[in-house]
Amino acid sequence: MKIPDKITVIGLTGQTGAGKSTVSGVFRENGFAVIDADGVSRSVTKKGTECLEKLSETFGDVIMNADGTLNRKALAGIVFTDRGELEKLNKIIYPYITEKIVGIIEKFSEAGERFVLLDAPTLFESGSDSLCRVIVSVTADFSVRKERIIERDGLSEKQAENRMNSQLSEDFFRENSDFVIENNGTPDELRLSAEGVVTEIKRSY
Repeated sequence: MKIPDKITVIGLTGQTGAGKSTVSGVFRENGFAVIDADGVSRSVTKKGTECLEKLSETFGDVIMNADGTLNRKALAGIVFTDRGELEKLNKIIYPYITEKIVGIIEKFSEAGERFVLLDAPTLFESGSDSLCRVIVSVTADFSVRKERIIERDGLSEKQAENRMNSQLSEDFFRENSDFVIENNGTPDELRLSAEGVVTEIKRSY
């Protein structure tokens, strides 16, 4: 899929619990248009969508609420404990997500935006990295991330570890990113690091 030449798409990704949301906020504050891939994922799996119908056919009624909406917690319980099931989910959902993201980028381009941040936890897994000119990853130590997501998402220690272990390694992010932001310190330190990356991107692209 072709992205307009006059726009620079920056992919923001990283491990769960690393602090990506804070970094995304810094980019937004600095004038970057932002696409929230999680929000796109929710929109393509709304009640009555073709994508949700395919998910239901694949994983069964156990992932559906009584009102016909997706039970995300039930789906997560399936895919984060079995890599094969996660691959099934990805194969179904990613084409819908990518198509919608490309459409949003085109609208931002038409509106005259120069920089678009694609905030996507599964940037590489979905193939959306191919849409990006620059890739920024946020990382943090395993123990730090586990503590954060247990507190943030109300997960058990085992659930948190399952979710973390289903993701790409820190080495992968380091090897495949233009910028890596480490977040093992304070929120102010994270924001300072993010500001530095924003400045460098604006200067170089």
